[in-house]
Amino acid sequence: MYEIIEEIIRRAGALVLSAHDIEDSVREKTSHCDLVTRYDSMVQDQLYRELLEAFPEAGFYGEEGDFCSIEGKSAHFIVDPIDGTTNFIRHARHSCISVGYRKDGVMEYGAVYQPYTDEMFTAQRGKGAFLNKTPIRMRNVPLSESIAMFGSAIYYRETIPATARIMSELLPIVLDFRRSGSAAMDICYVAAGRADVFFEACIRPWDYAAATLIAQEAGGVISALDGTPLRYIDRCSVAVGSPLNYPELIEIAKKVANEPDMKGRIR
Repeated sequence: MYEIIEEIIRRAGALVLSAHDIEDSVREKTSHCDLVTRYDSMVQDQLYRELLEAFPEAGFYGEEGDFCSIEGKSAHFIVDPIDGTTNFIRHARHSCISVGYRKDGVMEYGAVYQPYTDEMFTAQRGKGAFLNKTPIRMRNVPLSESIAMFGSAIYYRETIPATARIMSELLPIVLDFRRSGSAAMDICYVAAGRADVFFEACIRPWDYAAATLIAQEAGGVISALDGTPLRYIDRCSVAVGSPLNYPELIEIAKKVANEPDMKGRIR
């Protein structure tokens, strides 16, 4: 089953690589910083068609148009056709396709594909995490030895003060920060040991579903920033780390969330 999904994702990646005149197809979704191109929709349409042809019993939950056809389905795909759309528009060559498979309320499989580097991060529940079929493992280090990655939650402007406060608490502790413009890739980088901890104050399921399973199978701990489980059907905050740095991150996040002027600023 999962080999078929990976083949489908790679074909979608070829569509990303073939993109041209990208700037001519850009439009705003919810705001001036929430952008989409015709390729986002084209890739999602291709994934929808091919995934459901291969697995007609499954539902589909995709970013573009908040497309959701999961009612009455015991299993469904959670899809971001191009995570890192602004990177894609600017030809930064750091975007990915994210496909998660959830059954009976449990994430069973995740794949995140970076077509520009031909890197396929994958995980099956209980079977470990892989990069191009080679096992990967998260580094288990404290915050003082960690590179921190984060998402700015820029679409949800009310979360910006909380993001800045968490960063201000982390900056004197961690080795350094990274911000790539793709949450799915950031989380996979943590899983692969290229960074060590990730957080975002508000994020949608298609951005984190596949990648957080990959991180978990690589030895990581995942949750919302208040320590509660991820919701997978609605937006929420995300925390990803190792057994050593995750508790430190959560402690900082809870401290910030309890500050009087931060109420409600973390989802």
